[in-house]
Amino acid sequence: MSNKITITAIINADVKKAWDYYTQPEHITQWNFADPSWQCPSASNDMRIGGKYAARMEAKDGSFGFDFEAIYDEIVEGKSFTYTIPDGRQVTVVFEPNGNQTEVTVTFDAENQNSPEMQKNGWQAILNNFKDYTEAH
Repeated sequence: MSNKITITAIINADVKKAWDYYTQPEHITQWNFADPSWQCPSASNDMRIGGKYAARMEAKDGSFGFDFEAIYDEIVEGKSFTYTIPDGRQVTVVFEPNGNQTEVTVTFDAENQNSPEMQKNGWQAILNNFKDYTEAH
């Protein structure tokens, strides 16, 4: 049984904007990295059950990079989605409207390579980047 890690952020944007900025490739490439020395040069998102999400994440200096891919298991338009990454771990993202704010909660299965704290911090940094980008545009 895998441990689940949950992160959250309150976005100063309505749920439609939060959903669109989280799921549309032209926005994903602007926020989908944990650190300013990294970038997300490309992303694609086929948002349907069985559809594929893919994002390239790499260091700006080209020293390291990887492709993050997942297949959608469940989608409730504008509310939540769940996908599975190739190693079998699942990720669920929930968008909870609260007036003109949206609470975004991401729950994911921990992997064995890095400490849960390190994983949580990395994913939280990406979510914080999403918050900053969404609120600034």
